[in-house]
Amino acid sequence: MDSIKDVRDDSEYAVEMLGITKIFPGLIANDNVTLRVKKGEIHALLGENGAGKSTLMSVLFGAYHAESGTIKINGKEVSISNSNQATALGIGMVHQHFKLVYNYTVTENIVLGIEQKKNGIMLDLDVSKKKIVRLCQQYGFNLDPDTLIENLTVGQQQKVEILKTLYRDADIIIFDEPTAVLTPQEIEELMDILLKLKSEGKTIILITHKLKEIKAVADRCTILRRGKYIDCVSVPETTEEELANLMVGRAVKFNVDKTRAQPKDVVISLDNICVDDELGVEKIHNLSFEIRSGEILGIAGVDGNGQSELLKAIVGLLPVKSGKIIFNGNDITKMSIRERIELGLGCVPEDRKKHGFISEFDISYNSIIKDYYTPTFSDKIGVIHPEEPDKRADNLIKEFDIRSAEGHKSLVGSLSGGNQQKVIIAREIELNPSFLIFAQPTRGLDVGAIEVIRKRIVQERDRGIAVLLISFELSEIMNLCDRIAAISKGTITGIVDAEDADEAEIGLLMAGRKKL
Repeated sequence: MDSIKDVRDDSEYAVEMLGITKIFPGLIANDNVTLRVKKGEIHALLGENGAGKSTLMSVLFGAYHAESGTIKINGKEVSISNSNQATALGIGMVHQHFKLVYNYTVTENIVLGIEQKKNGIMLDLDVSKKKIVRLCQQYGFNLDPDTLIENLTVGQQQKVEILKTLYRDADIIIFDEPTAVLTPQEIEELMDILLKLKSEGKTIILITHKLKEIKAVADRCTILRRGKYIDCVSVPETTEEELANLMVGRAVKFNVDKTRAQPKDVVISLDNICVDDELGVEKIHNLSFEIRSGEILGIAGVDGNGQSELLKAIVGLLPVKSGKIIFNGNDITKMSIRERIELGLGCVPEDRKKHGFISEFDISYNSIIKDYYTPTFSDKIGVIHPEEPDKRADNLIKEFDIRSAEGHKSLVGSLSGGNQQKVIIAREIELNPSFLIFAQPTRGLDVGAIEVIRKRIVQERDRGIAVLLISFELSEIMNLCDRIAAISKGTITGIVDAEDADEAEIGLLMAGRKKL
C-alpha cells in the first residue's frame, strides 16, 4: 500500500527537490532542503534576504549544480546541469535582475538563442512575431514586438521576461523577487498575471519575502531560514504574523515602539530652494522646511514629485538654483559633497547599488569610502593601511549582524539586499553624523531586516540625530516619523504632527491640497 501511495503522491507534483545541498566557499547556501510543488499551484518560497531561496531555484534552473540531492519533474528523476536542459523540461525563470539586451527589440530578446532562420542563414522573425502577438493577446500584454527594450518601462520589461518563458512553452515558471522594482500599480497587475497563468494550468514558484503578496495569490508556502527547510504551510490557513515568525524564527513587530520625540536645536533648514533635474526641468519649487536634533521628519509623496531631486540637492549631487540650505550654522548651498560629509551629513540613498556602495569592493573598503583619506586609514602619501579597513568592517559586521560568506572580504555585490543595506547604514552611522537621510531604507527587504532597520532609525533619533526619512510607503512614514511633510509637484503642501495625522489627510496633501 505504501508503494502505491508514493506513486500517487509523485504524480501530484510538478517539482520535487529532495535533500538539496549547495555549498559556496565558507557558506552552506542550501542545507538538505526539500521542496515539493504541486501541479497547477502557486507555491511561494519565503525567507529572509540570504536564506537560500534564489540559490535553490538556480539549482532547479541549472545555473548551479548541487553537491547532493535529487530533482524530480512530474515524478521523473532528472539531471539539470544548465538552463537549456531546464528549458527542455518545461522550466522557465523570470529573474529579479532582467536578462535583457537593451538595444534589441522585444522580439529579438524573446527569440535570443532559439532563432528561426530562412534557408539556414537569414533570421526569420515574422513567424516569431506572430506567436508573440498571440501570447500578448492571450495574457493581455500591451507590447509592440518591434519596440526596443530601452524604451520600455520596468513593468513592461518584466512582461518581456515572462513572454520569454511562455514562448519556450514553459509549464513551470519561477518568479525571483518579481515585485522588487515595480510600482504598486504594476505589482497589482503582476498578481493578476500570476493568477491568469495558474488558470491556464501553469505551475508557479514565487520567490518573495513580501507577506501580502503571498497571501494574495499563493496556495502553499515553503519557508527557508539560513539555508535550511523550516516548514511548508497552507497559505489560506496561515496568518501574516505566523509566516513572519516562521521566516525570522521569532516574533516580529510590524510597528516600531518609540517614545515621544524631544527635539532641540535646528540642525538643517531649507529656505525656498528651487532645483532643476539633470535635464534642466525644475522639479523643486520654493521648498522650505527645517529639522531639529532628536526628531524624524518624513517626506510623504507619490514617486516622481521631486523626492529624488530634493535628496540630491541636499547631499550635493544637484546644484540649488535659488534659495539656501543651512546646516549646523553653515551655508552649504554651494559646498562640495566632501565638505558636507565632513560637517556631519550622512545619507542612505534610495538606489543603494548606484549611489550606496561599490559592488566590486569588499565590505572593508566599502566601509571607508567616505573617509579613506583620513590619517586613520591612509598615510601621508595616500596609501591605505591594509589592517584598518578590516578592523572597522569587523566591528560593523558584529554590531549590525551583517551576514557574509567570507567576513570582511566578501564583495558587497555578492551580499543579499538586506545585508547590502546594513553595510551602508553601518558605515553612515559609524561616521557619527548630526544629520542622517534615509531614502527608501526598507525597499525590497524582508520583514526581519525591515524591523531591524526601523528600530535603528529611531535609535539614531533618540541619540540626538536629526533624521530625514523619504519613503513611498505611507505606513512607514506614519509609523516612524514625528512630523510629516507632504510633497506634491516639488513643493511642500503641508507639515503635520504624526500623532495628529491620519492617512486621509496626508493623502489629500500628497494630491496637492494645501494645508490651511
